[in-house]
Order: sequence, then C-alpha cells, then structure tokens
Amino acid sequence: MSVPGVKQDAVLFQKILGTLNEAQRRWLVGREALRGGRGGIQRMMEASGLSKPTILKGIRELRSKQKLAEGRVRKPGGGRKPLEELDPEITRLLEQVMDESTAGDPMSPLKWSSKSTYQIQQHLAGQGHQISEDTIQRRLRKLDYSLQANRKDKEGASHADRDRQFRYLNETAKRFLRRGEPVISVDTKKKERVGNFRNNGQKWRKKGQAPQVNVHDFPSLGKGTAIPYGAYDVHRKEGMVSVGTTHDTAEFAVESIRRWWLQFGLRHYPRARRLFICADSGGSNGARNRAWKYYLQNFSDETGLKVIVGHYPPGTSKWNKIEHRMFSFISMNWRGEPLVSFETVVNMISATKTSKGLRIKAVLDQSYYETGLKISDAQMKELNLQPHQQNPEWNYSIIPRDNRFENLK
Repeated sequence: MSVPGVKQDAVLFQKILGTLNEAQRRWLVGREALRGGRGGIQRMMEASGLSKPTILKGIRELRSKQKLAEGRVRKPGGGRKPLEELDPEITRLLEQVMDESTAGDPMSPLKWSSKSTYQIQQHLAGQGHQISEDTIQRRLRKLDYSLQANRKDKEGASHADRDRQFRYLNETAKRFLRRGEPVISVDTKKKERVGNFRNNGQKWRKKGQAPQVNVHDFPSLGKGTAIPYGAYDVHRKEGMVSVGTTHDTAEFAVESIRRWWLQFGLRHYPRARRLFICADSGGSNGARNRAWKYYLQNFSDETGLKVIVGHYPPGTSKWNKIEHRMFSFISMNWRGEPLVSFETVVNMISATKTSKGLRIKAVLDQSYYETGLKISDAQMKELNLQPHQQNPEWNYSIIPRDNRFENLK
C-alpha cells in the first residue's frame, strides 16, 4: 500500500484505520511512514491524524519486531484523554493567538515572525497552559490551518513610520473598545460589473445546471457597475455595505458611514460621543482627500459625534480589517454566481454569514454622486479639524462646529 497522495486515497486510508485496533494502526502508519522516505512521518501525521510520538513508537516496534501481548489493547475510551478535554480553554486561546497573528497582521499585539509552533507553545505556557508542539500542530489542522508558502502580496516599499502608525491605530482602537465606543473599518470593495457575465469561482450544482453567461464581457451588455462601500464594526463583528451605482466619491463614502450610523451605530452605541474610523490612505476616503474631510465635518455636525480618523500607511491596504474580516467572505459567498442585477448583488452580500458570527446588511444607493468637486481653501479653513501629534497627516479629529473648543483627547 502506498502513502495516500490524493483525497480519495486518504478517505480510503482513514476507513482502513477505523477497522484496526490502536496497535495495528500505529504499525500500519509506521510502516507507511518508513516507505514514504523523507517527510513520510509528516505526511502520515496529516493522513492518519496520529501524533508524531505514536508514529515513532510504531516504527520502533516494527524495527524491533516487538508484538503486544494478548489482552494489552486498550478498551474504547481508554488511555490518556485529549488535552482539549482536560483543558477546554486551550482551544479558545489557540484560536485567539492565530486570529491575531494570521497573515502577520501588523496591528496585532502578538507578532509572530513565522507563527512557529515553538513561539505559540511558549506564549500559551506563559498563560499557564502546558501543551506540546505536536499537539499544537494537531489542533491547528482541526481548526483548518495549514502550513503555506509565501505568496506575492507585497504592495511596495514600507513607509518609514509604518510600524509606529500601526501601533498607534491598534492602541487607539483598543482604548475605544475598552470604553464601549464604536470602532469601524471602512473601504470600497472591488467594483463589479452587473449583468450576465462570468464570475470567477465554482459552486456545487447538479450536473448540467451551470448558468449560461455571455461569451463577451462588453460593458454595453451589462446593467452598470456596482460599487460596494462597507463599514465593519470591529467590536460587534457585523457590517453594512452600501452598493452605489454611479461613482466612488468622498460624498458616497461618508453617506455610507452615515447610513451605518443611523441604522446600526445609533442603536448599538446610544451613549457614544466619539467614533473611531480606520481607513486606507487613498481613494474616496484618502488622507489627502479634501472632500472626505469636508463631508465628514458635515456628518460630525449632524450627529454631534467627534470623529477620530486613523489612516493606514500607503501600501498597506491589505491590512485593513474590513478586507479580511468582511470583504473576503463576500467574495467567497458569490463566487461562481453571475451578478445579473443590482438586486442580486445586494442579496448576495446580505446573505453572507460565517460560523464566527459575521452578519452583513446591504442596501442599494441609487443617488448620483458627482465627480471632480473641488473644496476650496476657504472651505477647508471652516473645518473644525485637529491634527494629532502622532503622524498628523494620517491621524486627526473632526469635532462638531458647535463644540469647536473641546480639548483633543
């Protein structure tokens, strides 16, 4: 029998193991690990679910031709209990560590250089939980993590103040969350052509029932362009997406935030006097976009909220939490599904959910947003805008103009 190399063989291998007792399982797996040569033990760990010590024990027994005496096979349920049964907290802590360090998120308070099992084990040991590196690997596989090579995802040279800005954003967000004040991550998702066009990805369907789409992707065959602008509530793990139909402008971006506040923010944070917004440095909510600040001032005046804005450094948009905590799941939900109408786009976004509680509300915004609007120097001087001492080009507060002498905190 060869080491399983495809999914069908792995399933068959698991069925065979299920018919054997524990000694027979480790002998068979040990034999296959030896036949697999270099890397055989690791491959058999993944294929069988047995730990490395168990496989090594099977190999030692095979090499010494040792056989267990009759009656030495443990009864079902015998033996040492899994660590997650003895220490139920360990799985939650492990998920927390991985959630904070996945993809090397620079906003995370835990920064693993390689997310090595040794570093994770040392961190958990510091929390009073003893766990081996092999057990960590086993638990990570059950949590759908896998070892992956690096991929091309770097957006350019790092800004000199990149890390300091990430720490500032993280500290500010944590301070707001401790006080029960709202923190939202905002951005525009990739524009989508609406019509009977091919949408990348695959979905399970009965044979012969794949939807037929246009051979050509000419814009004239479509119904327009959907512009999804989202606001993700970091604390509540829920978001709102306004699907625009005209242009991605600063006015549209702030209107989307206004919709989130009126439908969700005001209800969930009735006592809030401040709002922290994390945004990219470019686009409709860019750090140098005058219109973005102008319309935020109007929003602040209307709601009475002190709006604190923190921008991600240039070239780091992929670290925006809305990208990997909301937009990525929207893309997964509608993959392989032609976005034939704006209603389809809205419904597919609203239907996006995750097992960890993500919920999204989508609305269609058919208002016309004009491009090329200029905000004059005189209008900018009227804004009650206070730059922060830390990277003032990226961090600033916009205060309601009827309270313009409030001290910056």
